Amino acid sequence: MQLPTYDDVAAAARRLEGHAHRTPVLRSRTADTLLGAQLFFKCENFQRMGAFKFRGAFNALSQFTPAQRKTGVLAFSSGNHAQAVALSARILGMPAAIVMPLDAPAAKLAATRGYGAEVITYDRFTEDRQAISQRLALERGMTLIPPYDHPDVLAGQGTAAKELFDEVGELDHLFVCLGGGGLLSGSALAARALSPRCKVYGVEPQAGNDGQQSFQRGEIVHINTPQTIADGAQTQFLGQYTFAIIRRDVDDILTASDAQLVQAMRFFAERMKMLVEPTGCLGFAGAQHGGVALESARVGVIISGGNVDLARFAQLVAP
Repeated sequence: MQLPTYDDVAAAARRLEGHAHRTPVLRSRTADTLLGAQLFFKCENFQRMGAFKFRGAFNALSQFTPAQRKTGVLAFSSGNHAQAVALSARILGMPAAIVMPLDAPAAKLAATRGYGAEVITYDRFTEDRQAISQRLALERGMTLIPPYDHPDVLAGQGTAAKELFDEVGELDHLFVCLGGGGLLSGSALAARALSPRCKVYGVEPQAGNDGQQSFQRGEIVHINTPQTIADGAQTQFLGQYTFAIIRRDVDDILTASDAQLVQAMRFFAERMKMLVEPTGCLGFAGAQHGGVALESARVGVIISGGNVDLARFAQLVAP
């Protein structure tokens, strides 16, 4: 297995020029005071389709052969990768079919269909989405692009961190949400190349700490689908590519509780006037509650996305 490198991240950045938004890096004096550090928030909630996932999906699909473009792409996702693949396929003029859980947020289901993709639903607690997707891809002759364990996908995700370092320079710490590991592994590649002394942390839901267990044991640990409000991080295990990079290049894996994610959602809404989905709050929650000494440090936080139903958002942040 040949692992992608920072050169692949740089190549992905060139492919994304003119297609992906260069999302803003925002500051907050309140956050700085709260943590006693200088925080730099890379806001992928302002990315096309509302999350960093567009980067990896477009990078992967843009390298399809003419034959692959004709038959199209098939993907499985709880929501953000689904939208990213659907939008990228529409831009590139190819058909797309997405396997999504029945209980995916309504806004994510609607957006995926709105981008023109066919949505095939399944029960995330009783059915295997990967097995369903592999069977459908084989039957239809479509190319399967998984949500994280793919060299082109994770290289594309790493462009978010690359942009952050390009804009603000070297950092002491970088906090990145962790589900399947695409964003974290890509970010780690960028960090090792552009800010070698930066300590990189993955942050996953407390209820689903398969990444933390895997990191500590040195092997991929499988868990049941976790019960957490961070629907974008309800993964059961890391990928082969993502784990290999995480194990080599990441300093530690932290966790955050659902209550801490809600606290972060309130902070972003009240203090920074941003709508951030629960999964997108993992990095900040990890920086705030993960026990890492941040006094006077330069700290990067990647906000992964903002795709959350407004009714659900209101329910979560209500006093």
